[in-house]
Amino acid sequence: MFSKSRVSDSGTPETPSSSNNSEAKDPMDTSKPSTDYSTSSAPKAKPPASVLSSDLTITGNLKTAGDIQIEGTVEGDIRAHILTVGEGATVKGECMADDVIVNGRIIGRVRGLKVRLTATAKVEGDIIHKTIAIESGAHFEGSVQRQEDPLSTSGKPAPKPAPGASPTSSSSSPQPAAAGAKS
Repeated sequence: MFSKSRVSDSGTPETPSSSNNSEAKDPMDTSKPSTDYSTSSAPKAKPPASVLSSDLTITGNLKTAGDIQIEGTVEGDIRAHILTVGEGATVKGECMADDVIVNGRIIGRVRGLKVRLTATAKVEGDIIHKTIAIESGAHFEGSVQRQEDPLSTSGKPAPKPAPGASPTSSSSSPQPAAAGAKS
């Protein structure tokens, strides 16, 4: 705006057209800081996973929006974005994450959108998941339950509504549940 007022002070019609050229430079000048902003957005990259070493024992709950890789022992609940339990690791408590990869031992409930038990995994507890993969050789003792939102703490909202108003939708729901029970 200040450059326009300076141009109007000069009063010549040619100067405003040359000021338009300078105005064209101004957006370029503002684009340079946006380039700087894009440079500053590069550090927003996701930080690496927090690694808990094999000689570390933690008693207490862990909660993060980031990723955790457990190589030691944790006695408590864990909440993370991606949780990886290493081959020599032991977790005694509930594990809740978007993505749970188990190479070691978990004693407790596992809740995750994607749960993967590798061949070296040992899980003693229930698994609540949206998708699951269990490799040959994995040891698992407990129940497996599929839910659309396994991370919600509300439980099972879909099976509860069984009023007489929707018996056909209720009767169609147990059929897929029975099919899921076959596996």
